[in-house]
Amino acid sequence: MQGTDNNKKRISQSTGREMRSHIGIYGGCNVGKSSLINLITGANTAIVSPYKGTTTDIVRKSYEIINFAPVVFLDTAGVDDDSDLSTERVRKSMESLSQVDMAILLFKEWGRAEDELMERFKRVSLPYIIVQNIWETTPITLDSRAMMSLDISCAETLEVDKIIELIKSTLPERSYKTPRMFGDMVVSGDKVVLVCPIDSEAPAGRLILPQVQAIRELLDIGAMATVVQLEQLQMAIELTNPKLVVVDSQIIAKAKAIVPKEIKLTSFSILLAASKGDIEQYKAGLSAVDNLKSGDRVLIAESCTHQVSCEDIGRVKIPKWLREYTNIELDFDIISGREPLPMDVEKYALVVQCGGCMVTRSELNSRLRSAKEHNTPIVNFGMLIQKIV
Repeated sequence: MQGTDNNKKRISQSTGREMRSHIGIYGGCNVGKSSLINLITGANTAIVSPYKGTTTDIVRKSYEIINFAPVVFLDTAGVDDDSDLSTERVRKSMESLSQVDMAILLFKEWGRAEDELMERFKRVSLPYIIVQNIWETTPITLDSRAMMSLDISCAETLEVDKIIELIKSTLPERSYKTPRMFGDMVVSGDKVVLVCPIDSEAPAGRLILPQVQAIRELLDIGAMATVVQLEQLQMAIELTNPKLVVVDSQIIAKAKAIVPKEIKLTSFSILLAASKGDIEQYKAGLSAVDNLKSGDRVLIAESCTHQVSCEDIGRVKIPKWLREYTNIELDFDIISGREPLPMDVEKYALVVQCGGCMVTRSELNSRLRSAKEHNTPIVNFGMLIQKIV
């Protein structure tokens, strides 16, 4: 996929973890981080040991907070790890700050490591709560809007519920009740046609994640969704007279020739961009397309790793379409997966970011912040394609 449209070999309706709110648990070694994640989830997800450095790679556990949202807890390595692999472990823990929507700072005795963690949270504007594990230590009081103390080794359900309530009050905008992809574009009773191509890149027997998410959100809104392939779009419009048509970015030009002008047309990638990223920053970046000059460098920023095909949207089609639209020679570079934007991103005249199906909202916005800090225009795949094709 690149972003929304070309990820079809990897994303199915059963792999929606990256659409969930991610909550990282941070702190020093042996403060009880693994025990806390096991306590909250009610499962032995993370290995618990009295020895330093037991948690090496980040452990992820999906969890459903009833009547709020699905979340993913991240169990990270201790930030004061001094084992042989400590540098790499701590680096991974700190990198995960760009992946999470909020943090839980767990400690026993407050010290330098906790001060540094709080400074990192504030630096990236990351919401956080503080939990003190009072097992074998003395409770302390911090001037914090969200702090609690408990003995994790023998905590009861009531105390776990208190942590869940702190999470809900810290991340209210990520709950089920918040409109995401469609915002105020669609209301109860509206009719929407979703065009989901079943082509050579579609996963066998499944839909890609943004399509599944769109269907579910329309059901939650109370709208009527009709799902078709491009060949059935004309018939679907005649039968339903929809308010909105949503298509894959790759077929936007063909859809424009079919959809009447009075019916709004958009793409899954644009809807995803609005729900996960900064749509105004993308709009500003779109204006840079008409200012490109021969020899400019363009960075294609994917959020997944995948086998490249001749129909690849990011590595093949977008470079081709951009060259045709501008009628100039451009140089292209690629980054993929969870790789951040390059330190010298200002050398690029434009960054083209995928929809971000495979990363969290925080990870995607980390790239957007980096582009803004370096005054580098950035635009979303879908928005760019709608302009130039």
